[in-house]
Amino acid sequence: MNTIFVAGHSKLPTGIAANHISESLTLTLEVDQNYGVIIDASCTLATDHGRDFIKTLLKGYSLKDGIEEPLTRLHEGYLGKAGNALEAALKDSYKQYQLHTEKS
Repeated sequence: MNTIFVAGHSKLPTGIAANHISESLTLTLEVDQNYGVIIDASCTLATDHGRDFIKTLLKGYSLKDGIEEPLTRLHEGYLGKAGNALEAALKDSYKQYQLHTEKS
């Protein structure tokens, strides 16, 4: 298998739809091991539209280049209350990826 599955977590703010399902947000990334490119992404936002938006936003970025560009796109494009939680989950996912690459 040439991909790895990376998960990041964060706490959701109160008063949003996804918070009725869970108090935390999970962001998962399928990442190519050789190039660090995000092949697929998923998150636990409440709507399909939100989940699809985040997937489209993150696919194609290489984690080997860091996460500044995806974070900027997230800030510019996602204007919902879960923005900070998505940012924290992306940072956590990136941290998990870095830990994996340091071991390899």
